[in-house]
This record gives sequence, structure tokens and C-alpha cells, in this order.
Amino acid sequence: MAALAIPASASAPPAPVARYVSPNGMRLLVREDPTVGVVAASLQVRAGSRFEGPETAGVTNLLHRAMLRGAAGRTAEQIVEAAELIGGSIDAGGEVEYAEVRGTALARHWKRLLELIADVALTPTLDPNEIAKERRLVLSQLRTRADTPFPFTYDALLADLYGGHPYARPALGRSEVVARIGAGELRAHHRAIYRPDTLVLAVSGQVQRDEVRQLVERLFASLAPGAPAATSAPPPPMAQGARRLVERPAEQAQIMVGFLAPGLGDQDYAASKVLAALLGGGMSGRLFVELREAQGLAYSVGVLGPARTGAAPLVAYLGTARENIAAAEAAVLRELDRVRAGGFTAAEVERAKAYVLGAQAIDRRTNVRHAWYLAFFEVVGSGWDFPERYARAVESVTPDDVRAVCRRVLSRPTVVVLQPR
Repeated sequence: MAALAIPASASAPPAPVARYVSPNGMRLLVREDPTVGVVAASLQVRAGSRFEGPETAGVTNLLHRAMLRGAAGRTAEQIVEAAELIGGSIDAGGEVEYAEVRGTALARHWKRLLELIADVALTPTLDPNEIAKERRLVLSQLRTRADTPFPFTYDALLADLYGGHPYARPALGRSEVVARIGAGELRAHHRAIYRPDTLVLAVSGQVQRDEVRQLVERLFASLAPGAPAATSAPPPPMAQGARRLVERPAEQAQIMVGFLAPGLGDQDYAASKVLAALLGGGMSGRLFVELREAQGLAYSVGVLGPARTGAAPLVAYLGTARENIAAAEAAVLRELDRVRAGGFTAAEVERAKAYVLGAQAIDRRTNVRHAWYLAFFEVVGSGWDFPERYARAVESVTPDDVRAVCRRVLSRPTVVVLQPR
């Protein structure tokens, strides 16, 4: 593997990061942190529900869950025992923009951790009987999600907001697809996505970079470059501004208002995150102060804004009593209109910026999260050092930047209201 020099910067984390690219194209990121006796590793592949169609929705997550049920001659129980013997754990799953095999161990067992992750990733057994067990668990998760008011409303909101775009579907997939996917399809999907050019391995903890590089080079030497699968990018979603009322058994009503916001590569991404924090960041967020504290219309209130490479969802939500649905919905739309018209102060923007920066810093306190951050932003194409560049972008956001992104984003709201029966 060839090492690439990484320049230091004043805002970079104190632990050094080295980036390597192997001759076959696999990328490795090593963050040396001698202060903690635990090592974390995140192996991510560029796959997930973003790249699935209606007939394959859920295949990536089911594959990765099934990979834990047998690999390299070990059973599911033996994989768990192997992780526990090195003082750690191992897990896997598929998400929207990526899929991951991840694990932790005591620092002195880092080699055995990487060997275990490589076994699960490269030589899964994918036994039909074990796949059937995992399928039942995933179908149970999907039923629970459909029966729980908050995630049900959120999924309904995304479906209306994105229409036929893959972002409309949860990473768990569709029940009818998961129910019929067999071992042959999972093996074919594994061959298609596990190529060196789609993989990023990030290791964070008490390790030595050259030793990690040498071991990883050996463990993944069997991966030969393959032809990328023929995929076409879906057309960008267009907000329709629809409203939908659904009735479900529930203790309280759910109101969600969604917009299409900038994705990771957009120049307005940082400003959109400041806007999200201004609206729903903590107990000082505009929606909490106005709807819960001042008007008493919400049991819970906030804003969801997961990272996406394409148009990202920005979703204001609140839980309220059935008799308050009309007043609460009118109030949240009115508050969003006020903000869109520039009805906020410079002090609110500064508070929102501090909230964004503080939340990121808190989330990166452990080696587990450092490994995830490094792998995720590298695998989606933003670069492993994106969090540092993003933090600088957030610091430079001005009230005028937020006003501009308000005008761009906070129009044509998509609304889903869950009304308790």
C-alpha cells in the first residue's frame, strides 16, 4: 500500500491519521491514539438502500446481518465468542449510503479483531437455514417499525417527500422483498459489492500504522479488482408539497413537516445544518421554545436531518394530543414561515452554530465513532477529513447564509399527520 501524506491543521484532531491505498484500490485509514486501551475498526462498503431498486429493497442489510451467522468455518455463536475473547464485539448491517462490518477489542488484540472482521466480510457462509433465521428477525423489525407511531410517520413522510427515489425507502427494505430473497441472491450481491475499489477500512486506537498496513494488505490480498456494476443515478427528487392524514392506534398524534435540503457536496450544506439547529437544536431551538414552552402544544419536538450525498431530508416533528392536531400543525407551519422570512436573530445563528459544533465534538469522543467517521466520509466520496472542513464551514456561516438557505429549502412543505384512532 502506498501512503499519502496528510498535512496537519490547527483544527485537526490531535491523533494523527494516515491514509493508504493498496495496489488493488482498497483504502485504509489508521488513526493512532495511544491514550485509550481499546481499538475500533469500521469496514464500510459503498452499498445500501440508496443503490437498491423496488425489487431489491433490503438486500444489503439482510446480506450483512446474515454474514454474522457464519464465516470462515465459525458459527454465529463462535463469531460472538471470538469477539468476546478479545474483550470486544462485532456487528454488521446495511444503511442508506453504506454497509458496514464493525468491531472493537482490547488494544493488545487488534490483530485478531481485524482478522475476525476480514473473515466475516470476505468468507461468509450464507447458509440458507441461518439466512432464514435472520430474515425472520428483519421482518420482525419491519413490523415493529410499521406498528410504532414515530418511525411509521417518518417513513410515510420520506415516501411522500421523495416519491420514487431510493431515499424514500428505509434501509431495512420492503417486507415482500426481504421475505423472498434467497442465498443465491445474497451471494451474488456479495460478489457484486465486495470489490477493493468500494471498500474502506478505518482503524482507530492504540495501534502502529505500518503494522496495521502490513496485516490489512495480507488479509485482503485475495480481493481482485472487478468491473463496477452498471448503475444509473436516479433523477433528483422534486418536492411535491403534499399533505396526508393517516389514522393509527397511538397514544399521541405525530406531525411531521419535511423539506429537501442540500446534500454533503452542496455549498449550502453547512448553512442548512445551522438552520436545522436553529429550528430544533436542543431546548433553545426555535420550535422547542415556541411550540412546547410558549404555547404548550408539543410533548416532543425537534428536527431530523440525516446526512445524504444527494438531497437530504430536513424534517420538523412534534408529538401532541389528538385534540391539538389542528392548532399544532398550524403553529409549526407558521413558525417555519417566520424563519423562512428571516425572522431570526444573529444571536440565534451563533447559538445554532455552537450547537452543531458541540454535537459533532461530543459524537467523536470514542474510537468507535472516530473509526465510523473516517470510513463513512471516505467511502461516500467526501474525504476522511470532511468533519474538519465541515467544522470550519460551520464557523464561517453568517445570518445571510442562513437566510439564503431558508429561501431555498423552506418552501413547499410535505406534511404527514398521524391521528390516533
